[in-house]
Amino acid sequence: MKAVIQRVNKAVVTVGEEQVSSIGRGLCVLLGLSTEDTQRDADYIVRKILNLRLFEDENGRAWSKSVMDRDFEVLCVSQFTLQCILKGNKPDFHSAMPAELAQPFYTSILENMRSIYKPELIKDGKFGAYMQVQIQNDGPVTIELSSPAGPSDARQLSKQEKQQQRKEKTRSKGPSESSREKGARSRQDTNASSGAEGDVSSEREP
Repeated sequence: MKAVIQRVNKAVVTVGEEQVSSIGRGLCVLLGLSTEDTQRDADYIVRKILNLRLFEDENGRAWSKSVMDRDFEVLCVSQFTLQCILKGNKPDFHSAMPAELAQPFYTSILENMRSIYKPELIKDGKFGAYMQVQIQNDGPVTIELSSPAGPSDARQLSKQEKQQQRKEKTRSKGPSESSREKGARSRQDTNASSGAEGDVSSEREP
């Protein structure tokens, strides 16, 4: 599964002359489903969309808050062309999930997002329609995501995410008690060593 996530000030989807959907500040997400995608791929992409820290905090510090932290909107647009494989200069879309399977799967992804976040802030285009998508990219900021290719990748990714979470907790808590104790013991050992050397030298003096 592939997603192109764009931080926007606004985005609008129209079909013909009809405006189908629009958002203010938030994320516009182009989502491409492949024939090999499973619920695990969907869960990974949804988690990343809602938790990526692409926004500033209240003090203006960049890359600090997610779309959920800021109560911003998300506009999802199904885009099978993200699964393009070039054959020479001609795009081939055989790796894209067929429409009859992709539509219910895509709908379930939106329902999942709405169950995690505020449902009224999750917007959609019109599946299978010829759409015009207008965005005002803020930055610009554009993130490309691909779900893990297999179970081994998923396990490795989960391990990396847990390591990163531990690092963030460590940074937020500051030096641990054990670290301070180690530092104190080190200083004591140094002082003891210096004192011992002094005693030895004094004994050698006539």
